[in-house]
Amino acid sequence: MKTIFLTFFILFFSIPSLTEIRKLYASANNSESNAKEFFQKLIEVNKGDIKTLVAYKGASIAILSKLEKKVSDKSKKFKEGAGLIDFAVANEPNSIEIRMIRLSIQENVPKIVNYRANKKEDKKFLLDHYKEQTGVLKTYIGDFISQSKSFSEAEKQSVK
Repeated sequence: MKTIFLTFFILFFSIPSLTEIRKLYASANNSESNAKEFFQKLIEVNKGDIKTLVAYKGASIAILSKLEKKVSDKSKKFKEGAGLIDFAVANEPNSIEIRMIRLSIQENVPKIVNYRANKKEDKKFLLDHYKEQTGVLKTYIGDFISQSKSFSEAEKQSVK
């Protein structure tokens, strides 16, 4: 019985809540310490976990890649992060939050990285499915669209 309780306790408290992760993601690009804190919260997440968390872990690795000194290390780390994001999209292609994560990373990477192929697709998906969302997720996606450089002013107004 103790083993079951201990296993449950470890699993329950090692996986961060989406609410916490969303807050950290919003500020992860603001500083190195924020980026590292965001990554640390997701360090235990693996491909078998909730795919939204897998996508956030991929985003955290992609964000951390900017801190690498060597170009080869930046590239390797970014590809690892992008791979996790794409894995999450492939497993849950109808998740608006995972699509938002991918779009947010793709719109903020330099063109030379060549990770921009899904921008139009993800933007369309967000606009097409935004009104179906409710509560906190709808607000979160709306806030993203309102500040995103991928959306026109008219599109931004449509989510207010």
